[in-house]
Amino acid sequence: MTTHNAQNERIKRQYLAYLKEAKRYGEASLDGVAAALHRFEIYNRFRDFKAFHIEQAIGFKRHLAGLNNARTGRPLSKATLYSTLTALRSFFQWLAGRPGFRSRLSYADAEYFNLSDKETRVAKAYRNQEGPTLDQVKHVIDNMPYGGETELRDRALIAFALLTGARDNAIASFKLKHIDVVAKRVDQDAREVRTKFSKTFPTWFFPVGEEVQGIVEEWVRFLREDKRWGLDDPLFPATKVGQDAERRFRAEGLDRRQWSNAGPIRAIFRRAFEAAGLPYFHPHSFRKTLAQLGERLCHTPEEFKAWSQNLGHEKVMTTFSSYGAVVPSRQAEILGKLGMPSADRMEPTDVAQLSRLLEAVARRLPPTPASSLGNE
Repeated sequence: MTTHNAQNERIKRQYLAYLKEAKRYGEASLDGVAAALHRFEIYNRFRDFKAFHIEQAIGFKRHLAGLNNARTGRPLSKATLYSTLTALRSFFQWLAGRPGFRSRLSYADAEYFNLSDKETRVAKAYRNQEGPTLDQVKHVIDNMPYGGETELRDRALIAFALLTGARDNAIASFKLKHIDVVAKRVDQDAREVRTKFSKTFPTWFFPVGEEVQGIVEEWVRFLREDKRWGLDDPLFPATKVGQDAERRFRAEGLDRRQWSNAGPIRAIFRRAFEAAGLPYFHPHSFRKTLAQLGERLCHTPEEFKAWSQNLGHEKVMTTFSSYGAVVPSRQAEILGKLGMPSADRMEPTDVAQLSRLLEAVARRLPPTPASSLGNE
């Protein structure tokens, strides 16, 4: 049974190198493209790419639509179909311009990998995924044990994710030198931290509660003073694994090395939320929590701009469009209040702000002469 085509492999290596060096694709994106190409080759029985014709694209679309997700057992989502076919379309468009393929392929041939307009709209439709509420995250943290070293780390890790909004891959690569608990700041230095798009920016602690900040500060103190670790040691080290008397693997505290990826962090989040009796929220969802908190706490464009920059966004609209959607429960609450008289629908924070504003205005007014008071 054929499992590969040597000529195809050479072409794929060239294409992946082009995506990495010229198009600046990351490793995860490259893996997705490679998986799409391999899936097509399996369907096509590893025929040479030079033998491509449009019937293969049409047949592959039907084949893909009939497959089920290996994990859920359900048909592949339209989003999966769209990303796979888009990767193949781009590849064959690139291939049509390569020497040895120009006489065999046309750019129009690649268009046969397109989904219908209706399927494309379904695949690209925005679906709001709520993040946890601030109270839910604090409940999870309060519910976590912190007797051993790894338990201390896990608790501090979730508190840190809420305090900084850092992405999980960045969290896995932070070192002790990147956090300053006195200045309440984390330096997301792309030279050493795996930030998105390799951006470098500072993040100051978000105002999510002194108890959350205290957990992170205590963790840093534990590493620096109790463990006597240096600035180049990991902020969140991997688990040291050993064997018991029966040669079974077991956790033996902290290893003095960093995680190579964010998989262990997501596993910690899953266990913590399940133990607290809540549905699993992945680390990235905390950024939604913080964006929605910012919408409530920030009262001027400058304040929300600072909040947005703290999340690593260069444009405020990124925060609004990607993370700032009003969750359905809050949407219903707002719409319900819009039918009330304006005074009735003011929230306590609004009343307090109005009171402070009126007091400030009163202080700026000149004092009223006593003679005028007597004439009223």
